[in-house]
Amino acid sequence: MKKVLVTDYVHESLIRGLESMGFNVYYDPNYNVSELEKDLPGLSGIVINSKIKMFAERIEMANELEFIARLGSGLEIIDLQSAEKNKVKVYNSPEGNRNAVAEHAMGMLLSLSNNILRGDREVRKQEWFREANRGFELEGKTIGIVGLGNTGKSMARKLSGWSLKVVFHDPHVLNVPPDLDYIESVSLEKLIKIADIISLHVQLTPETNHLVDNAFIQKCKKGFILINTSRGSVIDTKSVVEGLENGQIGGACLDVFENEKPTTYTSEENSLYSRLFKLNNVVLTPHVAGWTNESLFKIAQVLLDKIKCGI
Repeated sequence: MKKVLVTDYVHESLIRGLESMGFNVYYDPNYNVSELEKDLPGLSGIVINSKIKMFAERIEMANELEFIARLGSGLEIIDLQSAEKNKVKVYNSPEGNRNAVAEHAMGMLLSLSNNILRGDREVRKQEWFREANRGFELEGKTIGIVGLGNTGKSMARKLSGWSLKVVFHDPHVLNVPPDLDYIESVSLEKLIKIADIISLHVQLTPETNHLVDNAFIQKCKKGFILINTSRGSVIDTKSVVEGLENGQIGGACLDVFENEKPTTYTSEENSLYSRLFKLNNVVLTPHVAGWTNESLFKIAQVLLDKIKCGI
């Protein structure tokens, strides 16, 4: 019987579905990565999240591997060239958490624009600062979406009734879906000049690594709002922190970070993140934008459908 290793917490329907396809499923939501190289030979499939990287060497070790299933969207953790060379199919599931990511991005933006988190902290300390917490409205603003993939489209749809001007940049999108006829395709250069709010929805690639650096930030409107729910390394943290401190960036909503393991911070990173965490014009969450009960189920269904079609 073909074996599939599931290395992270998944909805039970994924396990049942794989078993119904005839796979012998080994499910360990607390899987120890140090065991991986021992377990790879003989596997027909592996289900992974970001804690496991499928390098070329690991794909080569898995001599019977037929598929790699990625919980979520990011494929930077898989050597796609090696997978293609070894005829290993790769499935990801951005369709499963696109709504969750877009809702989270909107929630962070509203929290920032209305100083909701800061106000909450102050009220708990019996502090009552109304004028200091005066916010700004989204109506009439221009929001620029960088990347019109699954989450970018979902974000654009959420904005349809908010009386904002929505522009986007994505060189891979030639035709806008009919239900998004209210958004405008522009160059990246134009987007960063006109947008009051910039929301990032891109994969991490060599081209998007540190896309938002000091040069990018200096070309933006002074006081713009930055939202990043894609990948931490799409922004240069040092440049963003400096922009927040000097006012070039008016505020930031960050769900992802270049280093998401605080126990591994270098002294330089510790200093940099300490500066970020002290700022009042940021809303920060621990990479949970796509992390809902509903997305857990939807991701399972998306992967099952893709695996069924592929075998």
